[in-house]
Amino acid sequence: MTNTDKIRAEFEAAFVEEQVRLHGEGFRGSAVHMIYQDTVNVQAARWAWQASRQALRVTNPFPVLMGCPDSAWAREVAEKSLRAQGLKVVG
Repeated sequence: MTNTDKIRAEFEAAFVEEQVRLHGEGFRGSAVHMIYQDTVNVQAARWAWQASRQALRVTNPFPVLMGCPDSAWAREVAEKSLRAQGLKVVG
């Protein structure tokens, strides 16, 4: 599954849960189908979802320590993981 597929699955799950919260449990089965019927609203919601993900900026929690290969490795792994989740890594 690509990162785009994961983000889309998160979007769909969040959409379904919000519709169930608003309209009740009976809406659960039709919510995903509705996503693809109402194209204009879905495009706007998906744009907003992606924009919110792109707006998130996090600082890498692992500092680089001079001469310590483990700290450089940990920092690299953390940065790749954060970026794979659609977050921007600063600092």
